[in-house]
Amino acid sequence: QVQLVESGGGLVQAGGSLRLSCAASRSIDSINVMGWYRQAPGNQRELVARMFNRGITDYADSVKGRFTISRDNAKNTMYLQMNSLKPEDTAVYYCNALKIADFNSWGQGTQVTVSS
Repeated sequence: QVQLVESGGGLVQAGGSLRLSCAASRSIDSINVMGWYRQAPGNQRELVARMFNRGITDYADSVKGRFTISRDNAKNTMYLQMNSLKPEDTAVYYCNALKIADFNSWGQGTQVTVSS
């Protein structure tokens, strides 16, 4: 298992930027996929972006060109750089770590609120 702690959420005006961080309690070198998900009130949790351990990335269409996922294995940390934020990006953002046949862990979430 791995414990994940998100940080970096907050209140920002539309057009602004935030960088989320996800700190892991152990090495992330062997984690197959790390990703960011979000859940807005009344909605299901949805994928925002994910990165496979070979560096391949995958983004939701709604964030392509605005958000960038990255991971620093030396710091056991994953990031989500969010630019050109929109009110519809408002949600709780969750960090996820998947190690196949081993664990699928979630952080506690961090609130992102974008005002118009």
